Amino acid sequence: MDLFDNRRKSPLADRMRPRNLDEFIGQEHIVGKGRLLRRAIESDTLQSSIFFGPPGCGKTTLASVIANTTGAAFVKLNAVTSGVKEVREVISQAEDRLGLYGQYTYLLLDECHRWSKAQSDSILPALEKGTIRFIGSTTENPMISMTNAIVSRCRVFQFLPLGDDDVRKAVEAALKDKERGLGAYPVDIDEDALMHIVRISNGDARCALNAIELAVLTTELKDDRIHIDISIAEESIQRKVINIDDENFYNMLSAFCKSLRGSDSDAALAWFGRMIYAGVDPRIICRRLIAHASEDVGLANPTAMQQAVAAAQALELIGMPEAKLPIAQAIIFICESPKSNSVVMAVDSAFEDSALYKDEPVPIHLRDTSYRGASKYGNGVGYKYPHDYSGHYVEQEYMPLSVRGKRYYIPSEQGTEARIKQRQQDRKSK
Repeated sequence: MDLFDNRRKSPLADRMRPRNLDEFIGQEHIVGKGRLLRRAIESDTLQSSIFFGPPGCGKTTLASVIANTTGAAFVKLNAVTSGVKEVREVISQAEDRLGLYGQYTYLLLDECHRWSKAQSDSILPALEKGTIRFIGSTTENPMISMTNAIVSRCRVFQFLPLGDDDVRKAVEAALKDKERGLGAYPVDIDEDALMHIVRISNGDARCALNAIELAVLTTELKDDRIHIDISIAEESIQRKVINIDDENFYNMLSAFCKSLRGSDSDAALAWFGRMIYAGVDPRIICRRLIAHASEDVGLANPTAMQQAVAAAQALELIGMPEAKLPIAQAIIFICESPKSNSVVMAVDSAFEDSALYKDEPVPIHLRDTSYRGASKYGNGVGYKYPHDYSGHYVEQEYMPLSVRGKRYYIPSEQGTEARIKQRQQDRKSK
């Protein structure tokens, strides 16, 4: 058996692409029996669409199935390498096909979120006329990453990560297929090795197929068999891949922040671990900890701010991975602290009023007295120095005139704020 012959072929993931809908794996919610997308493909009536979802979940594969089943012409471009000139050539050829033969043209655009506005605009007239049936493939949410003009003219289909059963089915099919896969090789794979590849691929069939191909092609024959055990599997797929595009990053960060607010330290640590594993800058996490120490804990437990700032300083001093411990400590401390949003409510209300209410001169008794000659303007006249009074407090008006009587900071009953609230009430009773 000449292993080098196989290496000269296209990658296993490409060779094993399903050729029809019956071979297609996963995405039952959109291509299952009776589903809209499946019906449109089978009847060759699919209109302009955008497929978006994580890598290795079948977007380009489904486009290939469409290419194999449609009676229309099928053209593939990549948004990274193609420009307006290439698009215009495709449109011109599509107009000729439609005019001369009545044949429609599908344009598959990989990485369609990478197109600029000018590139997107170049295809709009053809979409409106129906000259081109557009299929965009992207890992980015098109609602965020693409122009509204394109998205509004397309049906958007969201692809989900493949389940472990789907990935396993793809790997087993590749191991059995003698024509396109690895079926010609005498492969024995242990159950734990197979499940390791399936699990670590994290719903990415391409990743799993690349791993099993590497394992088979690099393992020596023993007793005329290729035996894939757990050690070989671990070498072939060393790290789980986590999708960390912009949308997923912000989704994970949102889940992390909501876990902090919701006092779920286990969930917050889980999202912390996933973000760090995926390569998120830990400084982003520390900044969120500092913000939430005020936003969601505040004066209910002022020590939360100290913990958050200390974690950020520890990160700068000792770096990762050691800093994961003080960061985790701050995460747990914020989660387990009593919660209060009184600080954020107070400052938001004060800032809002600063824009709404009339600006008036600062009351005389509150004005600056530090400079020479201030006394001749009457600055400070009538001011009562609190430390001259019992309890270091004296009733006095400090508010701007336009918002006199308004309250911004209203302490909760949580933690330290309960004591603050009691002190406020004690002052008023004097």
